[in-house]
Amino acid sequence: MPDLHPVARALISVSDKTGLLDLGRALEARGIEILSTGGSARALREAGIAVRDVAEVTEFPEMMDGRVKTLHPRIHGGLLALRDDDAHLAAMAEHGIPAIDLLVVNLYPFEATVAQGGDYATCIENIDIGGPAMIRAAAKNHGFVTVVTDVADYPALLAELDAQEGATTLAFRQSLAQIAYARTGAYDAAVSTWMAGALEQAAPRRRVIAGEIAQTLRYGENPHQAAAFYRDGSNRPGVATAVQHQGKDLSYNNINDTDAAFELVSEFRPEDGPACAIIKHANPCGVARGATLAEAYARAFDCDRTSAFGGIVALNQVLDAETARAITEIFTEVVIAPGADDAAREIFAAKKNLRLLTTSGLADTAAPGLAFRQVSGGMLVQDRDNGVITRADLKVVTQRQPSEAELEDLLFAWTVAKHVKSNAIVYVKDKATVGVGAGQMSRLDSALIAAKKAERMAEGLGLPSPLTQGSAVASDAFFPFADGLMEAAAAGATSVIQPGGSMRDAEVIAAADAAGLAMVFTGMRHFRH
Repeated sequence: MPDLHPVARALISVSDKTGLLDLGRALEARGIEILSTGGSARALREAGIAVRDVAEVTEFPEMMDGRVKTLHPRIHGGLLALRDDDAHLAAMAEHGIPAIDLLVVNLYPFEATVAQGGDYATCIENIDIGGPAMIRAAAKNHGFVTVVTDVADYPALLAELDAQEGATTLAFRQSLAQIAYARTGAYDAAVSTWMAGALEQAAPRRRVIAGEIAQTLRYGENPHQAAAFYRDGSNRPGVATAVQHQGKDLSYNNINDTDAAFELVSEFRPEDGPACAIIKHANPCGVARGATLAEAYARAFDCDRTSAFGGIVALNQVLDAETARAITEIFTEVVIAPGADDAAREIFAAKKNLRLLTTSGLADTAAPGLAFRQVSGGMLVQDRDNGVITRADLKVVTQRQPSEAELEDLLFAWTVAKHVKSNAIVYVKDKATVGVGAGQMSRLDSALIAAKKAERMAEGLGLPSPLTQGSAVASDAFFPFADGLMEAAAAGATSVIQPGGSMRDAEVIAAADAAGLAMVFTGMRHFRH
């Protein structure tokens, strides 16, 4: 397998014609013959670039609405022939097969067609056949053939041809071959995933996941772990599609926590008023609504000021100057919001280590989707937790009915609990968290921790009593015993929201009645491990 291999002939067939004419002119200027098909050939020819039609090589016209044009031995032989094998060379000579040294192909826009809501027939028509076949052939024969599948690699190709006087190195061809196989793999993954959905197959026999590199990371959760960040192509508003305006690159933990923060704050629609979520180690340490964004931030901050230090702040409305000034009063790692005005960005500019991310909007938390988790030897796949509970879904199970204010706080607490690691206990008062207990092996311990945090914050804020007095409390799963419920009552909670479904529900309901609590069942659990 040679190191340098000259490029004398190229085949270009692209759906995305970005940069096509500049590439064609550059190849022509280097004396490289260009073969092409359909729209690509037409665009090049109209720009005055010399092109030879593939149909002239194959002696077959394009047919069947373009479905058949490159699927021919004179094309695939030119891509697959080993140039150092006498038998291959003899076959090429006998059958009039021209050698193809460079393949430039990008595929029919299948992913974009699906994203735009194309119907079944339209999606099927946008499945490329000839393109992947040529890409795989050229990539397999990378000892002699250079294959380019991404517009972003055009400059590197031309730089390589200049540096190697019209040739490419084996290392360059190997690198592009790897990219090519990843592209066809991702393309097939997109097709198979879409088809499973179209056929309503919740658990297809094979599940393929693909991603495109967004950035390499300094390290993973810990410095000894290598890591990278990949986008899945879904274009869901959030950390993967956000624009970063300032600050150093996000770390692995920053990305994980920012995603958790934005998914949580997206539960609160901006038309219903400002909301803020502060996240630390993937758990909320404060969530609140307010009359203004600044008030929402202040109320969220007052839930747990200690944990908020070095945290992630997510907002559901465009960041303004007043809120920006308040955020800069302590060290914050990342702020993410659906926009930021000029005054806010100017304030943040003075904090060079603060990352500001803006998104195109909020994530649709009710949209369907899949969640993945790796386990040894495999992976778990489930629907995204997009479950929503409304007032109409609540079942009052105690003698006392919750008041209107309690109902609002119960639903707020339930929404937050969905995003807290299990076992989760969340105290809320006046649409602001006042105590959060997360990730404990015992629900009783979560209730105790949340109450203790509230006590410490009350002392720090100079309040006469913890804000858990008169609060609503949410539990992400049922209370298996009455002890956790009683701990919440001891902390001052007056109303409770939980899924129900325990063998001891009657015992827990009786304890709630004895304590004068109002309690509602949702019939839905929100475990988050």
